[in-house]
Amino acid sequence: MSFSLGIVGAGQFAGSFARLFRLHPGVGPVYVTDLLPERAERLVAAEGLAGTVPSFEDMLAGDLDAVALFTQRWTHGPLALRALRAGKHVYSAVPMAVTREETEALVEAVAETGLTYMMGETSHYNPATVYARQKAADGAFGRLFHAEGDYVHDMDLGFYDAYRYSGGERWKETASFPPLLYPTHSIGGVLGAWRTYATSVSAIGVRDERGDGVFDREISRFGNDFSNATALFATAGGGSFRTNEFRRVGYPSHLRESRFRFFGTEGSFEQVATVSLWQDKRGVRDVSEHLRAVPTLSADDPSLAGISPALRDAFVSGTAPVHERARLPREFAHAPNGHEGSHHFLADDFVTAVNEGGLPPVNAWVAARYTLPGVVAHESALRDGERLPVPDLGDPPG
Repeated sequence: MSFSLGIVGAGQFAGSFARLFRLHPGVGPVYVTDLLPERAERLVAAEGLAGTVPSFEDMLAGDLDAVALFTQRWTHGPLALRALRAGKHVYSAVPMAVTREETEALVEAVAETGLTYMMGETSHYNPATVYARQKAADGAFGRLFHAEGDYVHDMDLGFYDAYRYSGGERWKETASFPPLLYPTHSIGGVLGAWRTYATSVSAIGVRDERGDGVFDREISRFGNDFSNATALFATAGGGSFRTNEFRRVGYPSHLRESRFRFFGTEGSFEQVATVSLWQDKRGVRDVSEHLRAVPTLSADDPSLAGISPALRDAFVSGTAPVHERARLPREFAHAPNGHEGSHHFLADDFVTAVNEGGLPPVNAWVAARYTLPGVVAHESALRDGERLPVPDLGDPPG
């Protein structure tokens, strides 16, 4: 059993998943569309795909079964909603949406149509999240009461190049994307292990001082001048978690751009750039090797020629010992992976859900819990840290 797929957006991130979808035995022909037709043609040629489609509208009007969105961050919500209403299953890069209204509309559309929607949040399969998820399931934390998730990725380490590539001559207008509206790499790692959700938030934004036109409120299409932001959330059932979204930070994000900490009454887990530690009342155990993804592709591989060298580490990682590779199709055995081993699992989750009719782990309701807290946190930061309630759209029906 297989389905046809249309890839929307042939930018730097799409190629990794185009290859995995082509390799997966549960996927049939794969087509591509892009606003720049030559990019779509290059991706088809590079990955041996079925062909190009002139436009997103043509994809929706055609007989493709599903679409995978790899477009600009603020476009995902509207495009996904249109695809669902056109009867297509949807895989979406993060974030799910950038407003409350878009998020609610997506969850409503999935509930009404019964179609598969999945957000491809890499932190759900970050080795630290997988490890903490196992520890939580085993009860090793005792009662979890606090967690922390950091997405620390400095603009100097590849993001300038990426925004120039995707934004054209006016790239500075969109390079100012508000950090808290890209919250899922930090929140997803926390909530991917801790079965709770945010109920309220207070957030602080740090206004940028670089003066290079990025994060300049007068230039930004989002009216944003926050380059760094911190949010503190209260959780259902009692407890809290804190996230950092940093774009101006002296930190080696090429070594680890997402990192996590979990604190419970009986045990805790903490990460820094290169070390991961399990701690309890008896002592400390270094578990770094258990969580370290081993690269399976050289950063100099020709397939990465169009990606900034500072970003390539995110596209070459294999899996870590903590990952359960046995569940993956054998066709993925030697395929390039990325973002600490998450790409293989994300692609397989979506394909399995579409073909078997079940819910993927990061389904619409989970994606909303990873996304909406950031949307409200940005509102809080604009209101000088005012504590605001975070709406919850509930669990999937049935």
